[in-house]
Amino acid sequence: MGIEEIKSAIIEREEEMKRKFKEENIVKRENLNFVKDRIVRDVANIILGIRRCGKSIFAFQLSEDENFGYINFEDERLEIDAKELNKVLEALYSIKGNVDLLIFDEIQNIPGWERFVARILSTKKVIITGSNARLLSKELSTFLTGRHINYELFPFSFREYLTFNNIDFSKREFYITERIVKIKKLASDYLKKGGFPLVEKLGRIFIVENYKDIVERDVIQRFNIKNNRTFKEFSRFLVSNSSNEITYNSLRNFLKVSVRTISKWVDHLESAFLFFILERFSPKIKEQILAPKKIYCADNGIITSVSFRTSENFGKLMENLVAIELQRRKSYWFGKQEIFYFKDYQQNEVDFVLKEGLKIKQLIQVTYASSKDEIEKRELKALLKASKLLRCKNLLIITWDYEGEIKVENKKIVFKPLWKWLLNISL
Repeated sequence: MGIEEIKSAIIEREEEMKRKFKEENIVKRENLNFVKDRIVRDVANIILGIRRCGKSIFAFQLSEDENFGYINFEDERLEIDAKELNKVLEALYSIKGNVDLLIFDEIQNIPGWERFVARILSTKKVIITGSNARLLSKELSTFLTGRHINYELFPFSFREYLTFNNIDFSKREFYITERIVKIKKLASDYLKKGGFPLVEKLGRIFIVENYKDIVERDVIQRFNIKNNRTFKEFSRFLVSNSSNEITYNSLRNFLKVSVRTISKWVDHLESAFLFFILERFSPKIKEQILAPKKIYCADNGIITSVSFRTSENFGKLMENLVAIELQRRKSYWFGKQEIFYFKDYQQNEVDFVLKEGLKIKQLIQVTYASSKDEIEKRELKALLKASKLLRCKNLLIITWDYEGEIKVENKKIVFKPLWKWLLNISL
């Protein structure tokens, strides 16, 4: 490949990004300053996340006020061998001079890229974006052990979604009825449409096509899955069962493939950030490993657009959305926090158990209720049972539209509407 062709690919892709920043509504991501303060030399800064969640835009935001170079390896003109990466760098320097920060977008498309990155880390700040955690971690562990930091980016939070829609959500707005009605309407939209930035522009068709790309390109092609028809059915089955318990044995019986294959498939889908799994809480590690897992989809829009459904299940959508937000908060701010669900032998279930160190910090139930009367007694019973067993007094029930407090068995239970909880960073 000639230098001039490489230059053309670099310039056109960077100009395309600059045009987006001028013409489109670009939201400042809420973890931007946290990550920006940690971009240094000698380590590769890896921005990971589900396809089309905004990683390239985020990397560009991180480069603000920096002398940087941007190279997008999804450009078909840059389908090169690792030995030609130095030529790409030469082309970039001839365009921009000696830059301080390098952004390599989806560089894992180039086999052997990690040696190249390892060589330049001591002289440049490096940001890498990628849509497959497992593929990157395998390569990084060989040549960049201890020299990379991973940051996961999610689709828009509800706070970012409101900002994108030009809605002020300061506490003052909570006392203005007209604004509250607007925020609640957007909460209902967000519950069903999810947080992918391009959904507002392209609609449901974007979600369907993006889901296909994740399954086909980020999993089937990258992991060379042969039985791709069964795999696609499996993936869609998991989407349809988001917020439910799963066991590999039951999935094996359903799909007629081995438990080992099921385990690998789940791992591949997790590595593409399409799903994440929560373990059942138990003080005994063996019980935790053997218990059924709960599966959650990375975006509610995928559930409403792709799953097998005969009716809306707003309770499950709410639970999935809360799970996503908890994962986001853990990734962005509360890295030491662990998230589980609780279920005892009497089938008393609590949706989320938040643990930090040796202490259970909070127990959370999620219910699609708009009044106190709609809250089921079994949910209160399970919360109280878990509170006693796990010695946790911080009890929260996230509702659709009911707010209040009650005291039961000398324990305070707080009820908070979903939209308010989503807008509150502190737990």
